[in-house]
Amino acid sequence: MNSLDLLAHPIRLRIVHAMGGGRLLTTAQLCARIPEASKATVYRHIDLLVGGGVLEVAEERRVRGAVERHYRLRQDRAVIGSEVVRTLTAEDHRQAFATAMTALLAEFTAYLDRDQADPVADRVGYRQHALWLSPAELEELIRELRAAIAPKLANQPNPERAQYLLSPIHFPLETPQAKHERPTTGTKQETDT
Repeated sequence: MNSLDLLAHPIRLRIVHAMGGGRLLTTAQLCARIPEASKATVYRHIDLLVGGGVLEVAEERRVRGAVERHYRLRQDRAVIGSEVVRTLTAEDHRQAFATAMTALLAEFTAYLDRDQADPVADRVGYRQHALWLSPAELEELIRELRAAIAPKLANQPNPERAQYLLSPIHFPLETPQAKHERPTTGTKQETDT
């Protein structure tokens, strides 16, 4: 199973989200994070992620006669590499995006269902901005976003930190304007008649 097949499932994507920041979690803890899925479903997806090398067993201990495993995310394996991305069809992209949005909606719903959810105090945001960018400006923006986000990926959980899900999404809304098209600026333009 390649990385796209492995990660392009809402439950597996939510497991990867839960494991971020170097957390060690048990299957029971992951089941609690994804209560809408049966325990058998969560166990099956954990097994797939372990088999695919995305999760690894960090420690095992006996609890009431059973073996309790704590899993760790292998961040280097929890990505869809550029070599795979280059081979994707439009339908593959459509399916992967739908999976990501399904997981995002499930995570947001789970957040809102918590008794202590407070979107204002928690600084929840879901703004969208339509930007006009040249290819060079887009590359610069992507570099700036990566530079801002990458150092925070190494943050470890602690009592002062809450885990946030950040989902930068960017895609062109239309093709670049032809040279003969004049952009409208919202101001009255004079024309020769």
